Amino acid sequence: MIDFTPMTDAAFPAWQRYFVAEYAQEIVENYRLSEEKALRQAAQDVEHSFPDGAHTRTQVLVNLMHRADGGEQHIGYLWYTPNEAMRSVYICDFYLFPDCRGQGFGKAAMRALEQRLAQQGFSEIKLRVAAHNDRARRVYDTCGFEVTGINMNKVLDTTHSDGQENNA
Repeated sequence: MIDFTPMTDAAFPAWQRYFVAEYAQEIVENYRLSEEKALRQAAQDVEHSFPDGAHTRTQVLVNLMHRADGGEQHIGYLWYTPNEAMRSVYICDFYLFPDCRGQGFGKAAMRALEQRLAQQGFSEIKLRVAAHNDRARRVYDTCGFEVTGINMNKVLDTTHSDGQENNA
């Protein structure tokens, strides 16, 4: 059984360290910023999203727990933002620890989340998957998520600042 336990003030810094590092890596890969700039951007985004730390009212940040045979195992984190007006939530981060992957925990956590949100009156879950994250894509596909759009970007060549087109 998958359970969601609220993030505590004591555990928040560990999540923050993990998330900033992971998010910065995604920024480097997808937006081609330097590691230094990506780390700064990721840290600023977390500070903006969590001005009150783990108890920021506009965000839901929980520990994912697997409970079985009288014991429990911390298997990862889930962060989402509820939109009461739209009766939807947006998953900002869904992370399973590496040693917990490939065991069905991802699908079980998604099913548990769906049940929890439906009971709370939500009718839709939204998220974004990085283009290179095939494992996450398979989990979401298996759980019935559908592609609703494609994010695209183009990094411009800023080495030619004279206004001339670069025909290289």
